[in-house]
Amino acid sequence: MSERIFIGVAWPYANGPLHMGHIAGAYLPADVFARYHRLKGSDVLMVSGSDMHGTPITLKAEEEGIKPNEVAARYHQQFLDCWEKLGISFDLYTSTETANHYAVAQDVFLSLFNKGHIYKSGMSQPFCPKCQRFLPDRYLEGICPFCHAAGARGDQCDACGKPINAVELIEPRCRKCGTPPEFRDSEHFFLKLTAFSDRLLLWVKQQSHWRPNVLHFTSRYLEEGLRDRAITRDIEWGIPLPIAEYEGKRLYVWFEAVIGYLSATREWAESRRDGDKWTPFWKDESTKSYYFIGKDNIPFHTIIWPAMLMGYDGLNLPYDVPANEFLTIEGKKLSTSRNWAVWVPDYLARYDPDPLRYILTINMPETADTDFSWREFFRRNNDELVATYGNLVNRVLTFVYRNFEESVPQPGELDGESLALLQRAENTLMSVGDLLSGCHFREAIRSAMSLAQETNRYLDNKSPWKIIKEDRAKAATALYTAVGVIAQLKTMLYPFLPFSSQKLHAYLGFDGSITDYGWGTNLPPPGQKLALPQPLFVKLDEKLAESESAKLGQPAVE
Repeated sequence: MSERIFIGVAWPYANGPLHMGHIAGAYLPADVFARYHRLKGSDVLMVSGSDMHGTPITLKAEEEGIKPNEVAARYHQQFLDCWEKLGISFDLYTSTETANHYAVAQDVFLSLFNKGHIYKSGMSQPFCPKCQRFLPDRYLEGICPFCHAAGARGDQCDACGKPINAVELIEPRCRKCGTPPEFRDSEHFFLKLTAFSDRLLLWVKQQSHWRPNVLHFTSRYLEEGLRDRAITRDIEWGIPLPIAEYEGKRLYVWFEAVIGYLSATREWAESRRDGDKWTPFWKDESTKSYYFIGKDNIPFHTIIWPAMLMGYDGLNLPYDVPANEFLTIEGKKLSTSRNWAVWVPDYLARYDPDPLRYILTINMPETADTDFSWREFFRRNNDELVATYGNLVNRVLTFVYRNFEESVPQPGELDGESLALLQRAENTLMSVGDLLSGCHFREAIRSAMSLAQETNRYLDNKSPWKIIKEDRAKAATALYTAVGVIAQLKTMLYPFLPFSSQKLHAYLGFDGSITDYGWGTNLPPPGQKLALPQPLFVKLDEKLAESESAKLGQPAVE
């Protein structure tokens, strides 16, 4: 049944290159989900954009001695290049530095302010006497007041995930010079989160389909009690308040960035010359809205953004927030400051996209942190993609191409084993679809690979390459069966491996795009002409794992 699906994906800060943690955490699962639903026939809209404001940008700009917009524009372009090469199929990837986003963000602010959900109040703000400026979020570091982890920022602790007000930090210091700040009063605007506590808690308790980690984290946070949060800051870079007497203040990036999901949808509608095309994705209650994020962003998408939507009124709340846990690298926590990361541009300069998509999916941190290692990357590429799936496709299609006039063979009567395998393929296609609908990506790709393994066992038993001279009809039947399974594998693996699946689609003799054929069995009929097959995947030298691991800790090549 066709559905309308809105997919919002986390907005990366445009202050540095993308790394594998970004891809495994939000962008790959979102793309797999979107590709499946498009193939299924759903009305899908997937949007995101570069977060071009905020202190991560200004810090980077100060380090390089250039303007914040120059930093943001450079990385925004790099992100666009990575999405294309990785096959992350956004319907629109924009940025927070557009006139449209400014207008929508200011409209949301004014609407909430006029309805009494935002109020003005004085607050104590950290001020560095040495740098002679207020210290917004990432310019301030200290010890978390909740979990006592060092290195907590003035807006959030990465260790426990809780948002923080700067005044709560223990032993705060200026990140630039290390000076303990003075706290001075400054008037700011606050989102009245406390007014939404009961409504949010009731809503969250109804979300039984959420992942346990997301539901538990959100419920616990709500039960501990919400606090109103400042949504403005004293900084020059960002979206100005639409109130004349506060021209020097900017919208806080955490408040502004989530509005990007709405502003991007409206920009997408305008780009299609239909200004109202955005409304079904936000106002039709049958639409399901999914937000793909990392676990550090959970409270912003299950508490703060829903509260803003409740206050604005008339827009859909999230249906699901399938947040992933973290990806570690070679057994260590990923750290961009120490360059302990595998940078996406570096990877794409040397390897194909599908192997990365494969290993990050089959090892996706859906419910617990998982680890990426180069040794495992090479092993899985060679043992699973090349030897199991790729070899199945290549040996079957090459043999058929050479021995059956470059066409799908005409089978004889299918025996019980052949019928059972084709039925299993059909059942697997259905189960993989169900798993993808529920955002169970690891289990889905493992089910598909299990079918490939079973098909290899079937061929080892039937041995069509051995019996073709003795019983050509029997060999043709076994090969027809294998081709039928391979045709279904390319469909169910397309959301994960779009590049190799499209190649296989052509090898099987199908025209056009794989997306034109939908989520179905689509068996090639006997006699359908095949294209000359080529290996889908390249075997990699596993000795390279050591040299790749040795590059960890080095800056990204830009």
